[in-house]
Amino acid sequence: MSRADYYILPDSDPDSRAAFLCRLCDKILGLGLRVFISTEHESDARRLDQQLWSARPESFVPHVLLGNTPESPIEIGWGEQLPDHRQVFVNLSAKLPDAAFDFERIVEIVVQTPEVLAATRDNYARCRDRGIELHRTDMRQRG
Repeated sequence: MSRADYYILPDSDPDSRAAFLCRLCDKILGLGLRVFISTEHESDARRLDQQLWSARPESFVPHVLLGNTPESPIEIGWGEQLPDHRQVFVNLSAKLPDAAFDFERIVEIVVQTPEVLAATRDNYARCRDRGIELHRTDMRQRG
């Protein structure tokens, strides 16, 4: 059975998603899993690529835009692009694509904007309706 993890951040700054994603990718890589980060547009993917290079100076998050070399355990794509693995799917698009349900794990990083909150509610309901095991981590309540 697939699993979906929802990380609810306290802020509304979209850049906080990239900072959190960097830390999360460190943990996922530590588990030996591959990660696909799906964005809506190529410009979003390229911006995230740059953000991950500079998010944490003390850390290195190995990543590439999908299809580029060298290969990396973290790939960033956009639109309908998909990697060759089905391990971890990080959704940074509004609507969770149907292809995400083929992955072992789905990750959503939620910031406090009306658009992201509305999209995430819909995505959560779709996961629930498919019987996916749901996990919610509310970062707003951590000190």
